[in-house]
Amino acid sequence: MDINRYSPRYGVSYKHMTKLADFTSEEIFEFLYAAKAMKDKFIAHEDTKIFNDVTLALLFGDTSLRTRSALEIAIHQLGGSCINLPYNERDMRAGENIKDIVTVLARYGVGALVTRGIKQRELDDYVSVSPIPIINSTNDDFDPVQTVCDLFTIWENKKVLEGLKIAYIGKGSHVADSLIMGAIKCGMEVAVATPSEFRIKREHVLRAEQYGTITLTDDPYYAAKDADIIYTDSYRYHSRPSEEEMRIMQPYKINNSVMSAANPGAIFMHPLPASRGVEVTADVIDGKHSVVMEQAENKLHVIKGILALLID
Repeated sequence: MDINRYSPRYGVSYKHMTKLADFTSEEIFEFLYAAKAMKDKFIAHEDTKIFNDVTLALLFGDTSLRTRSALEIAIHQLGGSCINLPYNERDMRAGENIKDIVTVLARYGVGALVTRGIKQRELDDYVSVSPIPIINSTNDDFDPVQTVCDLFTIWENKKVLEGLKIAYIGKGSHVADSLIMGAIKCGMEVAVATPSEFRIKREHVLRAEQYGTITLTDDPYYAAKDADIIYTDSYRYHSRPSEEEMRIMQPYKINNSVMSAANPGAIFMHPLPASRGVEVTADVIDGKHSVVMEQAENKLHVIKGILALLID
């Protein structure tokens, strides 16, 4: 379906976002149109205070910089407030009941619970009992908020989604797992180039292939051929890679040679943080093809759009 022929109703029926597989193509479009509306208002300096004393709770089991900042700024710009909850796996194992947590938060007036670094199995348990929306800002399996941000950035730059080719090149990751689902549900052609040692999880590929075809290869140039978007991700964010891992990943570094295999107007994307000289060269990420800063900025507007649609 062509997103530009879609008429948004600014509403979704499913009120949790832990993975994009839970949403139809049309519902993903709803989030993109909501983000566009929020960004347009931001640029025009128009009021977006749609929430009256709504509190957003963050339950992070992992460190964060841009996502936490974007969430706190977003809820403030929407007229609400934010609280940070301590998360400790030892406390959870000691008897904290998930239903008790989310029920009490709802009684406190919390409008949604945003998590980070919490296992998908545990998130599914949260969703099954929660009276308020559960939003996964990232975990080891999925990164749905980032993917909506990526799709919005592509739409802004390319004016379409359907029919474009996106090439993910690098180490298989939760970012890639979500990206292939979102892209293919929006009618995009997807190519993935990873070394055999670091492929995307097979179950995630199979789930995405229910909606279209994904090209899997170990050749970055084959994946990049005729691509409209080249995408990579960091593989040294939380831990320093071994010398062997660095050796394996060296052929997957995005440089001008890889970019030249793509279409002349191709854009380069990266979710940040980026290690210049490791997964991408500085002249690419800081060059004319890069939309990385737009991508990072758009997370604020996408988060506002998501919150506006999910919080009643």
